[in-house]
Amino acid sequence: MTSERSQADTILHNGTIWCGFNDGVHQALAIRDGRVLASGSDDEMLALGGTETSLIDLEGRFAMPGLNDAHLHLISTGLTMGWVDASPDAAPTLEALLDALRARASQTPKGEWVLARGYDQTKLDTGRHPQIGDLDAAVPDHPVMVTRACGHVSVFNSRAFALAGVSAETPDPEGGLIERRGGALTGMVAENAQGLLRDALPLPDEDTLIDAIERAGQHLLSLGITSCMDAAVGQISGYREIAAYRRACDEGRLPVRVWLTLLGDPGDSVVDEAYADGLVSGWGDDMLRLGAVKIFLDGSAGGRTAWMSQPYKGEPENFGVQILQDSQLNDLVADYHAKGYQLACHAIGDAAIGQLITAYEKALEADPDPDRRHRIEHCGFSTPDQHERMAAAAIYPCPQQAFIHDFGDAYLEVLGEARGLSCYPLATWDRMGFKPATGSDSPVCQPNPFPDIHAMITRETWKGTVMDASEIVPIEKALQCYTEHGAFSQKAENVKGRLVPGQLADIAVFSRNLLTAKPDEILNETSCVMTLLGGQIVYSA
Repeated sequence: MTSERSQADTILHNGTIWCGFNDGVHQALAIRDGRVLASGSDDEMLALGGTETSLIDLEGRFAMPGLNDAHLHLISTGLTMGWVDASPDAAPTLEALLDALRARASQTPKGEWVLARGYDQTKLDTGRHPQIGDLDAAVPDHPVMVTRACGHVSVFNSRAFALAGVSAETPDPEGGLIERRGGALTGMVAENAQGLLRDALPLPDEDTLIDAIERAGQHLLSLGITSCMDAAVGQISGYREIAAYRRACDEGRLPVRVWLTLLGDPGDSVVDEAYADGLVSGWGDDMLRLGAVKIFLDGSAGGRTAWMSQPYKGEPENFGVQILQDSQLNDLVADYHAKGYQLACHAIGDAAIGQLITAYEKALEADPDPDRRHRIEHCGFSTPDQHERMAAAAIYPCPQQAFIHDFGDAYLEVLGEARGLSCYPLATWDRMGFKPATGSDSPVCQPNPFPDIHAMITRETWKGTVMDASEIVPIEKALQCYTEHGAFSQKAENVKGRLVPGQLADIAVFSRNLLTAKPDEILNETSCVMTLLGGQIVYSA
């Protein structure tokens, strides 16, 4: 007879349950008090049940640890779900994009903003960014902002420029660009200069922020994602975002486990306020935890603003955007490190990556901590020498393999094959023991995990271009990146990421066996059918 102490609350049975990279595949899994009790055969696990045990028949389907999107923007994802969809799927041509803006404007009171996100100029029929004249002609009576998929470039219309008090004579801010041609505005604004115009946007209030958190979190659950990082909390509404998260958690409106990363950029940082409130790395619980501090060092490769040591193809004077001087970055990193924060800083180009490694090395030398796990977010175009330095200092890359799928062809266009093909070298990082996580950087890419997984096991872009096949990893490694390694990147590898006794019973159930499905089946024919958080069903198709 099963003792009450070992009796399961819930048992999943009649399935194929992948418990982790080194943890085997089992038919059934027993859960108690929100954590994994045991795994094994159907008979073994059903024997742990009692009259009060809930049984979940997987009907032969594939289950695994819940996915951990180790780098996305949860609030931004929730907010932009209500914007015009400017992605290539929704607006493959410039005219289609302009039509979508016209349609939204027709439903929006004059003078209010029309907002869109997701275009990629390399995928538009025009092969260029939308321009101020395009937006003025399509939407003359509303301020308009159309943000590139990467988030590092936006295009505004004349009403938006006027509302923000920005003209062709406005000087570029440090680390930013207001593009002009022949002395006239093109409409395109990059990096720090975006803030000059975004300051004219009304800030969302706390209720709106909580709605966005809940909306985006529910969407993640429908994809099998149970944990995520919110990268750069404070970027939209400042420190009030922390209050929104705390209230969402208290009110049961936080659908997924969130690892908060504080914006630490000069002038916009929320770190001092958080530190004064006692919010340092590790604060919180398994639903809401303070993780790291983020500083932006450069832009995006596809937007030609990632800071490179060599110029962009066809633009011999363009090395991208260096946002901070070395002394500024070194001082910031040293300060945040001394305060006890883990850092997770944005660096895509090799020049930015090198600058960040140096800052981390200096901070760690002054105040050693062999397990601080400072991260390089994206780390797209790192070099072999940089990898050796990272390994020596225990600095970890945190990439998004979804970028290979969505932007790989753009990298070849703007950087050429020599640099483009070798980006995001996942297999190299895995061999070197970096335990690379993965994610979507949503809303940069959609949080849908299947293009990301497909890219890891094929290195194929959306067009079918293979981006250096030597960096392909097997499916088990891809799933480890999305689970165990995501937990490691958040110092939570003993809490979640595997379905082993004592770890959180966060589980994703998919329509296909990811271990045996063909890559195209994973990309095009697989869906999440059920998600459990702490042993409770929180999504069911």
